[in-house]
Amino acid sequence: MLTRIGGLLRQAESTDNEHEAEAFLAAAQRLATGSSVDLAVARAHIANRERRPTPAQRVIPIGEAGKRGLRTYVQLFVAIAAANDVRCDVARSSTTVYAYGFDTDIDTCEALYTSLLIQMVRASDQYIKSGSYKSATTEKLVVERRYGRTVQRPVQVPVAAVTARLNFQMAFASRIGRRLAEVKSDVEAAAVKADAAESAPTGTALALRNKELELTDFYSRTSEARGTWRGPQASAGYSAAARRAGDRAGKAARLGSSPELGGARGQLPRGAGE
Repeated sequence: MLTRIGGLLRQAESTDNEHEAEAFLAAAQRLATGSSVDLAVARAHIANRERRPTPAQRVIPIGEAGKRGLRTYVQLFVAIAAANDVRCDVARSSTTVYAYGFDTDIDTCEALYTSLLIQMVRASDQYIKSGSYKSATTEKLVVERRYGRTVQRPVQVPVAAVTARLNFQMAFASRIGRRLAEVKSDVEAAAVKADAAESAPTGTALALRNKELELTDFYSRTSEARGTWRGPQASAGYSAAARRAGDRAGKAARLGSSPELGGARGQLPRGAGE
C-alpha cells in the first residue's frame, strides 16, 4: 500500500499538468485515508525505494584478541565474501574484518557466516571428541647438534588436538569457498542466459560488470590496507587426515537457502546497465 500511495504521489509531483496532479494527489489521499497511512510516510517510502544503492564499508567483528582459531574464522568469512561481490580487509590480529560492498551483499555474507561458523565449530568439535585424529602423525623438524653443527632432522610425531582442529577448519572453509563460487557462477550464467533470451534484454551481463567496477573503484578509494591477507597458516603442523575430515564436513554443510545467493546476485545498482 505504501508503494502504491507513494507512486501516485510521485506521479502527482512529476507532471506539469495541474489537473493530472490534482487527480493523482486525490487518488493518493483516498488510498491513504482508507488504509490510515500518512502521506509523508508513503512519500519517504517511495523515496527510499528509488534511492540508488552505493557501496559501503562495514566492520565485521570476528572474535576477541588471543582467541585460538580466529584466522580460520576469517578464512570462512572471506570465502563467503568472495562469492557475494564483497571485498575484505583483515586486521592484523584477525579480530576484525572490514567488508566493502553493497548492503544487501554484506547482509547475505553475515547471514551465511553466522550459520556456517556454527556448523564449522560443531563439526570440528565432534571430530576432536571422536579421537580419530590421534591415530595420525605429522612431520616435525627436530634440531640436533652433530659434530659441532646444528642440523634439523624430520621426525614423525602424533598430531595434537589443536593441529587437527586448525587443519579441519581450514579445509572446511576452503571447501565452502569452492561451493559458493560454483553457486555464484551458475546463478550469474543463468541470469545472463535468461536475459539474452528475452525479446528486450535488460543488459544483465553489463550490469554485473558495472557493479564490479563500481565496487572496485570504491574499494581503491576507501581501503587503507597496506598488504593482502594471505590466509591462515597451520603453524602448529599439518594433518592430512584432519584436512580430509574438514573437507567432507564442508561438502555436507548446509549453505542456508541457496536462493539467497541468487537474490544477492540480483541486487544490482539501479542504472548500472544504462
